[in-house]
Parts: sequence; structure tokens; C-alpha cells
Amino acid sequence: MRKIDMIIVHCTATPRGREVTAADVDRWHRLRGFDGIGYHFVVKLDGTVETGRAIERAGAHCKGYNSRSIGVAYVGGVEADGVTPADTRTDAQRVALRLLIDRLRGQYGIERVHGHRDFAAKACPSFDATTEYSR
Repeated sequence: MRKIDMIIVHCTATPRGREVTAADVDRWHRLRGFDGIGYHFVVKLDGTVETGRAIERAGAHCKGYNSRSIGVAYVGGVEADGVTPADTRTDAQRVALRLLIDRLRGQYGIERVHGHRDFAAKACPSFDATTEYSR
């Protein structure tokens, strides 16, 4: 089993209110040359948590940190224009993300939660995940 010491939160960078599934993300990632979805979990607009990549496999979501992290993405992250970064999380997504992150922290003894933007010149996940999920 790989050593996991952090969770990295992402958004799908899709417009506010547009439903996306883990299968959609898997298709997009395969088109980019990945060997499947890069995230371990996807949180849909209604708060449903879909499993993506198996936890036992290193993710493909944050260069330099994939082998030691769990990648979690929520659907959304940009305004309806498809360009402007925005925290588009629904109330259901906020609750589901918190529950998922708390469960993963307990299960894997993880202390650190970061947003993708902490490691890349991107707005992703369009909110300050590091502060929001600090203990």
C-alpha cells in the first residue's frame, strides 16, 4: 500500500449547474492520454460521491504529489460562462465534501488537505481548501 499523507481538492472546471459524472471525467482524462480518471472521488451537484480511481493506485491529478495523495474533485468551479473561476459548490456538495474528507482523514490518518492551486498556477478548486479544511 502506498503512503498517503494528504488530500488534494479539485474542481472539474465545468460551468455552474452543469451535471458531470465520474464517467464523464474518465472519458475526458482518457482523451488527454491518462490511463483513466485521475481523481479518486468525484462529488456531484446533488452531493453524491462517485468513486473514480482506486485508492490503491496513485492518482493523476497533481504533478509531483500523485503518489502520496488522494484526489477529490467537486463538479463545477467556474461560472456559467465556462471561464470565470467561482466557488460553485452546492450546499449538498459542501456537506458531502466535508464528510468525505473527514472519513478519509480518519481512515488514512491524514492531517493535510490542500487545494490544487497550492501546487499549480491555477484557480482550482476555486476556493481556499487549505483554510476551509484546516482542523
